[in-house]
Amino acid sequence: MHLFDRTTVDDEVWDEFEELLIGADVGINTAEKLIGVVREKADNEKLSGSLVREALKAEMVNILSVASQGEPASPAQPRVSLFVGVNGGGKTTSVAKYAHRWQKEGKHVLLVAADTFRAAAIDQLKKWGERAGVDVIAHQPGADPGAVVYDALQAAHHRQIEEVVIDTAGRLHTKYNLMEELKKIKRVAAKMDGTAPHEVILVIDATTGQNGLTQARYFTDAVGVTGVFLAKLDGTARGGIVLAICDELQIPIKYIGTGEKLEDMAEFDAEAFVEALCA
Repeated sequence: MHLFDRTTVDDEVWDEFEELLIGADVGINTAEKLIGVVREKADNEKLSGSLVREALKAEMVNILSVASQGEPASPAQPRVSLFVGVNGGGKTTSVAKYAHRWQKEGKHVLLVAADTFRAAAIDQLKKWGERAGVDVIAHQPGADPGAVVYDALQAAHHRQIEEVVIDTAGRLHTKYNLMEELKKIKRVAAKMDGTAPHEVILVIDATTGQNGLTQARYFTDAVGVTGVFLAKLDGTARGGIVLAICDELQIPIKYIGTGEKLEDMAEFDAEAFVEALCA
């Protein structure tokens, strides 16, 4: 953002800034839109220097301020959160952090190991469950994920569980099969409670880059994503792709993961995110 410390903000500055945005994975369409809006404002209001910088930040915050989605559960039912995303993106760790958050608030939580494709995923979730002190419902590797979810929701009703958090497979290279599997899981949840799942949270690795927008499109088309959990947002990852996701798909960013511990999770703060992105 030092570009706007220059005495004049000319075409060269705007071009350089567009390159910076694209380099931070904001995406070409969103970068062009952002610069178009701010440049017009700067021209109309004769802004320069730090005022242009502040106008850019304000417009970024505006793009990121997508209205929240997702339905609250009725008092008689557990609230069901379905986590989706590609393998390796931090999904299972994010599931554990999310479950831990609810448990800290005094809720009764149940984790569901519906990624039955990989034995390692089941084991990983069980280990996180032990660390967090949360029960995990799991079947054998290769079992029907829908059956695991059905059993988990039955158990949740019997145990008066308030929060059910479902981990799923993410092998995007067999995209059609995966999406059909996720749709089935969603249908199973809806049979138990017509409003479930109440949240469909897409986990995106902050280092993913432009592929993150493609992932968001696939999962939204299949299961109607209601929010994004931006994982692995540490000092090296910018996570600019979430601007494109908010802008093009109108999906809110709800949570961020900032480390490996259960506590390393926070609700998304658009202003703080923009400050870090523009630092």
